[in-house]
Order: sequence, then structure tokens, then C-alpha cells
Amino acid sequence: MIYYQKIMDKSGKELCLNSNELDLDQNGGLGCQRNTKGMNADLVWEDLLDCCMEGEFCDQCQEEACTIGYAKKCIKDYQREPKKEVTEGTNRIPTTDFKVYDPHKLETAIAHILKECKDCKEDHTENCIINVIRNCYEVGLLGDIHSYEGSALQYLMYLKAISPESAGRIADIYMS
Repeated sequence: MIYYQKIMDKSGKELCLNSNELDLDQNGGLGCQRNTKGMNADLVWEDLLDCCMEGEFCDQCQEEACTIGYAKKCIKDYQREPKKEVTEGTNRIPTTDFKVYDPHKLETAIAHILKECKDCKEDHTENCIINVIRNCYEVGLLGDIHSYEGSALQYLMYLKAISPESAGRIADIYMS
């Protein structure tokens, strides 16, 4: 059985988001299969480079003083030594980075990082590398870090309530 969540895209058309194939859990209830593959660090890196304003706005990388620079540092560390957690990751995100990033590039990057999410639900941690990088994109797009409950579908519904146009564009990319 496939579970679908309905969400509106930017044109007002209803989209159905596939939550992955469902299985019976130990208690006989339905549960989503987890995405168990490793993170596509190359795709994340390419998205970060696409969002980065080095050479356009910045003379050189400001690294941890910049949301994208901080995310780049996190993914470089991950590529060197793959660990799920970033020590103090969420607390170290520079939320006072006020650069004006291209919203469409950030929406694409959020959709891609949501595809990397393992839909861990109750096992979600704030310092998961995927969560930290998504939070960095949020600061650039929405101005602040937003709540995540370990489910891409729940997150898209939450985004729909606070930023319907961005949520629709992210959902379109996420489903493609």
C-alpha cells in the first residue's frame, strides 16, 4: 500500500506526496519504510555551491559566520569522516547571516535535502547532519530555523502553513 499526503503547489493544484511503501509494524499498524541508503554528499555539496555567494557577494568564504559556509564545513567534515551527528550543529548555525540568497536555489536545496532525510520520526535528532544543513537553508530562505519532527511530509505541511508559495515549489521539486 502507498500512503499519499495532499499539498497544494504554487499554482493551487493538489499534489500527492508519496510517503514510500508501507509495511505492518510489530503492533499490526502501518508504518513507512525508512530510507536506509547513505546520504548523497555530492548532491548536497553541489547544492551548497549553487547557493553560495562567494565571488558574487563575498570576496572570500566567511566559513562559520555564514549559513552556507557553515553548511559547507559540515558536509566537508562528513565527506572526510561520515558521521550522522554534527557536534553542537544546530547551536552553531549563524542565524544572523543576513545575505539575500536566491530563494529558488534554496528551495531546490531544501527539496534535495528532504530526499536525503531518513524519515526517522521519533528517532530524529536536532544535530543530525541532514537537519543541520536543512536548518542552514531555512535561515537563508525563511530567516530562521524551523521545527522538524523527523518526517519530510510533516515538514512540507508545516511549511505550507508559513510559506505556501515556497512550500509548493519545494514539494514540486521533492516529487520530481
